[in-house]
Amino acid sequence: MNKTRAQNRFRKINLITIIVLFVLILAGGVVRSTGSGMGCPDWPKCFGCVVPPTNVSQLPKDYKQKYVAQRLAKNQKFAKALDALGFHDLAMRLRLDRSIMVPEEFNAAKTWTEYVNRLVGVTTGFLLMACAIWSVTWWRKSKTIVLLSVLNLMLVGFQGWLGSIVVSSNLVSWIVTVHMLLALAILAISILTYHLAKVYGKAKIQTKGIIYVVTFACIAISIVQISMGTGVRATIDAVSVRLSGYRDGWVNSAGQVFLEHRELSILVLLANIMLYALIRKYFSRHSIQQQMMSFNFLIIMLQIVTGIVLAYLALPPVAQMLHVLLASLMFGAQFYLLLNLYRSANTAEVRR
Repeated sequence: MNKTRAQNRFRKINLITIIVLFVLILAGGVVRSTGSGMGCPDWPKCFGCVVPPTNVSQLPKDYKQKYVAQRLAKNQKFAKALDALGFHDLAMRLRLDRSIMVPEEFNAAKTWTEYVNRLVGVTTGFLLMACAIWSVTWWRKSKTIVLLSVLNLMLVGFQGWLGSIVVSSNLVSWIVTVHMLLALAILAISILTYHLAKVYGKAKIQTKGIIYVVTFACIAISIVQISMGTGVRATIDAVSVRLSGYRDGWVNSAGQVFLEHRELSILVLLANIMLYALIRKYFSRHSIQQQMMSFNFLIIMLQIVTGIVLAYLALPPVAQMLHVLLASLMFGAQFYLLLNLYRSANTAEVRR
């Protein structure tokens, strides 16, 4: 296989990886919305099996105590690591979290939901490994592509380890937030390597500085909004324990974090309206920049709709998983738009 074909193969694998990363985020949303995060109390296996059980009779009688003990041991090691890194408050919060002591009841549906999520995660890992291998064909042209692909493979390995901490810590909110932000980082690097390979050798374009500033601002606000969203979800999880069976009251009991998340959505909308106006002003109708901005705006509108559904229709699980997926799509679209502000296959796309 010649170099050009090999480099094209890298782009195709990279694009498939990006798609699967979005599927993985959707799978994570399904797990979160169905309460299946602890469907498998251990990691990487599920109840000690490569293929999880389908009935509680397949488990030993002391399985609850066994997995609680394993979680405690892993959390002690993680707390020591946090102490060594100087995060003493986080380590103390982890040690004092009594929810870790609560054993999980076996539920076949939740177990298999989490198991499918893990299968998608493993598939993603293999695809990122393939990206790292095929990226070597770009070494002479762009060492950045190779280095970023290898970095992403290392990050997904760390993400897998962090996933085990998410399980052992019984879905402690701040760890779930870090897990989500790292997923966005992996997604961003995959989008970046795909873009670098796609536009290699093509002419740069000059764009007004204000567009860069507003685009960066939109991405930053989106990241904050997504982080707050994981906090809202964690708060609602805690509320649901107290108000079990009364879903209508969960949102109203979420408190300040929900109000801040809702108010920030207004800023997200206003910032993207400003960006949309700038893109329409400086780029032609059929440019990749306008296409990505139109897609981004559609995603934001759908995100607002799902947010309203969540707030006023007692958090239906379908809306929850769509809300997470749309948030990641919004971030991905904004980041890809930012990359295309630097380069374009056709300089005529820019309005003078």
